[in-house]
Amino acid sequence: MTTDTCKPSRRSPRERIVEAARDLFRRHGIRGTGVDAIADAADSNKMTLYRHFNSKDELIVECLRHAGMEMDGFWRELEDAHPGDGLGQLRAWVRRIAEHLGDDRCQCEMMSAAAQLTDEDHPARSLIRMFKDAQRDRVVELCRRAGVANAEMLGDTLLLLIEGARAAQQSSGAEGPSARFAEIADAAILSFAGNRAK
Repeated sequence: MTTDTCKPSRRSPRERIVEAARDLFRRHGIRGTGVDAIADAADSNKMTLYRHFNSKDELIVECLRHAGMEMDGFWRELEDAHPGDGLGQLRAWVRRIAEHLGDDRCQCEMMSAAAQLTDEDHPARSLIRMFKDAQRDRVVELCRRAGVANAEMLGDTLLLLIEGARAAQQSSGAEGPSARFAEIADAAILSFAGNRAK
């Protein structure tokens, strides 16, 4: 084996900038992270950053697009793991959320960005709304495939439980109410699933 095959593939400057920005936004917040820090963390410079992104706002939007694409992959994994089993996919989704609730790298970047970017005219706001609407549609459709009679009500219940659990995790830590998220969410699923659609 040659030494070349042992070397990791080099990511492009654009990929490094996006990865560095996402990491810093998670750890320090969007407003608390400047372009100098992003360029340094990406082993790059401001000139290169601005060659790929016209502004920090444009970079924020790109980071959120990447987060959305990762979620698409996550949903495909659930479908592959439980083919044709809507209820199995729904319960697996809840378990995965619960497993990673306290993981900084798995926090909801859309929710975090929405809380920080309060200006309704910020270009990321429309992307966040589109993502959240698409996520709701996906969860409701999954509830329908699980045979739940009131799919919209269960979908909204689960999404509110998730956002509440994430907020509780931040304020009360892992031992607070969020520790029971999986148990509560699964009970909600089974309660609704007991009234299957006719």
